[in-house]
Amino acid sequence: MINVGILGATGYAGIETVRLLANHPNVKITRLISHSFEGKKISEIYPSLEGVLDIECVSLDVDDIAKNCDLVFTALPHGVSKDVIPGLYEKGLKIIDLSGDFRYNDVKVYEKWYGESHPSPELLEKSVYGLCELYREKIRNTSLIGNPGCYTTCSILALYPLLKASVIETKNIIIDAKSGVSGAGRTTKLDYSFCECTENMLAYKIATHRHTSEIEQELSIAAGSEVMVSFTPHLIPLKRGIYATCYANLSNNVTGDEIEKIYKDFYENEHFIRIMSPGKIPESNWVAGSNFANIGFQIDERLGRIVVCSTIDNLIKGAAGQAVQNMNIMMGFDEKAGLDMPAMYL
Repeated sequence: MINVGILGATGYAGIETVRLLANHPNVKITRLISHSFEGKKISEIYPSLEGVLDIECVSLDVDDIAKNCDLVFTALPHGVSKDVIPGLYEKGLKIIDLSGDFRYNDVKVYEKWYGESHPSPELLEKSVYGLCELYREKIRNTSLIGNPGCYTTCSILALYPLLKASVIETKNIIIDAKSGVSGAGRTTKLDYSFCECTENMLAYKIATHRHTSEIEQELSIAAGSEVMVSFTPHLIPLKRGIYATCYANLSNNVTGDEIEKIYKDFYENEHFIRIMSPGKIPESNWVAGSNFANIGFQIDERLGRIVVCSTIDNLIKGAAGQAVQNMNIMMGFDEKAGLDMPAMYL
């Protein structure tokens, strides 16, 4: 049993982390940190937790956290984590950061895409990119995880095996991705209000979204050479979910059965990755509320192209669930602990 704290516990990613950990067999939640709701019980803010978890939210005190926690999740806004984490790391805590501050292998890439300097490049060098299916062994042996983003998880899982097997070209990869509104966080901004979002869809941050750089970092590792992608995110009227439709030119003639084998060999024994048979395309309902990623594909023989469709729950496999999966690996727990549940579907 370990003692765990969640910083930024009242945001959407934070409260999903709380919910998943509340019944985790190996975890006791000892600290919930919230600047906005200091002094309030978490069950007052989220009545769904009444009788399940009723502890009070407190302000950030690094010394107090170090005394009462073995591991912390930092579900703080981008740019805030990098100022808080060094103090936690110095205290010997294990840290899983849900922001983008510790996901990069090159500090210059972070600073280019985030538009600000990174105060702890030495910690950035020590952090491990927490995409569990790719870096499990490194995750076991680190104290600092940069938990991947939601768009990135969905897109990387879809394309990594194909680039690793050299069956698609590294140029002209297109990722057309959709996100539910919860991806914007718990905000009162007009753009994300019900009347603005319902029965509406829009593309945003075309060619400039920060997750582009994160996707390119990992796909370049898969290919063994630089990969650049055209990534366009869209906001759609769902509460939760990510759906990425990825287009890539095939580098040689392959059959659907051969592609299926590439995926199944690469993700062999990966409980949370489900590969569809050729031509079967996943739906967001099949993963909503779960830590699963579903991947399907179709070969366009006329154009010599493959279309890969990947879907996850942005708040779970794209945030809190993957963070818990990382914790399980770091601490030597059953990797499925607290996560082995089917999708809600409805």
